[in-house]
Amino acid sequence: MRADDELRFLSNPLPSELGATAEEMLERLQGPTAIRVTGRDPSRCRAVVTLLHGNEPSGSEAVHRWLREGIEPAVDALFIVASVRTALSEPRFSYRMLPGARDLNRCFLGPFDDRPGKVAKEILAAIVQASPECVVDIHNNTGHNPPYAIGTEIEAQRLGVAAIFARRFIHSDLRIGSIMEAIDVAPCVTVECGRSGDPAAAETAYHGISRLMRLDSIADSDAPIDDIEILESMVRVRALDGIELTMSDARNPDVDLTISHDIDRHNFQLIEDDTVLGWVAPRAGWPLEATDSGGDDRSRNLFAIDESGRLRSRGSWIPIMMTTDPVIARQDCLFYVVERRL
Repeated sequence: MRADDELRFLSNPLPSELGATAEEMLERLQGPTAIRVTGRDPSRCRAVVTLLHGNEPSGSEAVHRWLREGIEPAVDALFIVASVRTALSEPRFSYRMLPGARDLNRCFLGPFDDRPGKVAKEILAAIVQASPECVVDIHNNTGHNPPYAIGTEIEAQRLGVAAIFARRFIHSDLRIGSIMEAIDVAPCVTVECGRSGDPAAAETAYHGISRLMRLDSIADSDAPIDDIEILESMVRVRALDGIELTMSDARNPDVDLTISHDIDRHNFQLIEDDTVLGWVAPRAGWPLEATDSGGDDRSRNLFAIDESGRLRSRGSWIPIMMTTDPVIARQDCLFYVVERRL
């Protein structure tokens, strides 16, 4: 098997060929791989993408478990397991992307001229060729969150797919290069199934995949869409370039910005006006940007710094995806702010 980063294709692998664990499966795959399993109706297909980030293993664990069971799906199943080499780099399942490389899930709108870009382009081509009914992109996150789905449009078929995995749906109109922004051949949802390494997250991913693949029609799902909580108007909050960042339960005078170490307790909760979120060193200046879908910075509408250097909320708002990992916060963002759809 090839160890490079060209997308490899497998068809109907035997359970014994996949190894006893998800990690063994990745060792055998060696690189990004598209796995197709023939269903009862091979004229249709449903696709699942996972491991776009090497430190988010729950999706690959769920795919491995489902494949090992040898179940015939209702329609053809296409599984794309992406950042295999990143996941297997020591220490395993520690790197979101390899040092010095672009985040693969920020490459799907191009450019496609580096290694992650070429992999993204091959994944998109494989999905277009398969012409699936839907695409599900499975992730973990690094903070405490309930399972939720994200999509670029609010419409019945997309909500129907989301409801198979979660009871919350976030409408995103941000453009950051993720796979869901690039796929227009089928409804695509991103599913955040829980914290990386949490067995409950792998269970969420597995049971969702199982339901998705056994349904003759997604419309036959017993997961109703009427009671899904919908959130929208996403704003991406990140530290400005050059700002040193850490997480702690008290101010760290040696860094520019200290974020509360348990900030993820606020995820999907309404933050009240004037809540303390962290501490800003006097030398840092204004440390944050909060970018909406129009590219406008709303950070000064959402945050304030008091005379003691405490970072406080301005107004009431709902945060999601708050991370407690300073590395992820620097590589990607601190969190997003959303509103409940009325």
